[in-house]
Amino acid sequence: MQPTHAEVARTLAAGHLPAVAHIACRPGPLPVRHVTDAQGRVLLLSPSDGAFAAALAPQPGAEPTRGGKPQINPYDDTAMVLDITDVPPMAGSPALGRVWVSGWATRLDGDEAKQAAMDYAEIDASGDLLDVGGSKVLHRMDVAEVRYERNEKLVDVDPDDFAAAAPDPLRQIEFDLIADLADHHLAEMSAYVRRQLGSTFQPRAEPQVVRMDRYGFMVRLDDKLARLAFPRPVTDRQDLAHLLHPVLCHRCAD
Repeated sequence: MQPTHAEVARTLAAGHLPAVAHIACRPGPLPVRHVTDAQGRVLLLSPSDGAFAAALAPQPGAEPTRGGKPQINPYDDTAMVLDITDVPPMAGSPALGRVWVSGWATRLDGDEAKQAAMDYAEIDASGDLLDVGGSKVLHRMDVAEVRYERNEKLVDVDPDDFAAAAPDPLRQIEFDLIADLADHHLAEMSAYVRRQLGSTFQPRAEPQVVRMDRYGFMVRLDDKLARLAFPRPVTDRQDLAHLLHPVLCHRCAD
């Protein structure tokens, strides 16, 4: 098993990677902090007097009022695209690709903003959320389209599938996990990978784990990459440790 396109897109958009926003009819792109909450809704956090909030503010319409003053656009949402590119956990790790999330952003105020701040905090408990309603502002984007690109292949992801997918529970700690295996369990991992490969292919250099997710890990074998699956998807770090125990302790698997 391996992650679906919706799961990878959800992982990239979870809120732990840098993002830029392309806003309709505005200069850009603009960097913005974001998370995708448990319901798959994109929340955007920015300074209330910053360029991002200003770009999303209602703009004067083309038609003047009877008094000659510009008429404000009655719609309180603005079309935008959130652009997020994967940052590999370490040198030599392949990138997961890039995701574009398109939709309409709406500023949140009052009780909506308070609830959104709590939803945001479940993903990223930033102290700046305490300033929402003052120096910080939250926008919510209603997702209309999700596109995922990897290795020059572009895939449309159904927005409902995107919302329903769960981000990978290991993504935030992937670097720590890979570094721990390299620093403390290199021999055990190498022996395990060679056993899995059998006699069909034995790399010259020591196999190196370069990516990890809930379904398994990716290993570099000389100039090739191989994916090895876990017996089942893992739920968290503790569950991963349980599954890896027989891998790191070969005698336990005998």
